[in-house]
Amino acid sequence: MPITVWPVPAPQPGETMSNAMGMRLVHNLTHPSDLIIDLADGPQLAHAVIATHRRSHLHAPRLLGWGREAATLIVTGWPLDDTAPPVEFFTRCRVSLVAGGCVAVLLPHGDLATPVDVVIAAKRAGLAYLQHVVAADRPPRRGQQAQLDIHTDVIILTRSATQTAGTDG
Repeated sequence: MPITVWPVPAPQPGETMSNAMGMRLVHNLTHPSDLIIDLADGPQLAHAVIATHRRSHLHAPRLLGWGREAATLIVTGWPLDDTAPPVEFFTRCRVSLVAGGCVAVLLPHGDLATPVDVVIAAKRAGLAYLQHVVAADRPPRRGQQAQLDIHTDVIILTRSATQTAGTDG
């Protein structure tokens, strides 16, 4: 299971991510003019979309459709505010992504079972696990044993170019 550490500040209370996290997601997972669906709480992803010349649809997760054009990236917080079961939510994500597109699920760090539950629900919906990112306030220093101050887990899922549900991409 590939895990990456991103040294970014923690989000403010009531928000999904910091500005630095929004920039990392947009820069790492999209190209200029790609479409991004923003289901996160707070303006941070919208600021990153504008700064990097991407396009976005800002939506509440409970809406039935997220537009006709498929997106390269969907970003959401967890747990969902949506009343739909997680598998149904991830099915809507898969339908709304271009082949090779990603869903970034941001969840507060702490519960070891939650990232596994997210991956299982996403796989049942036909998405594949791609990467686990841990966001920490302080970066690890080379040659020193450091305790990371992890605040957010980011689970990156992808819509495989081959539509074989339940398999890794």
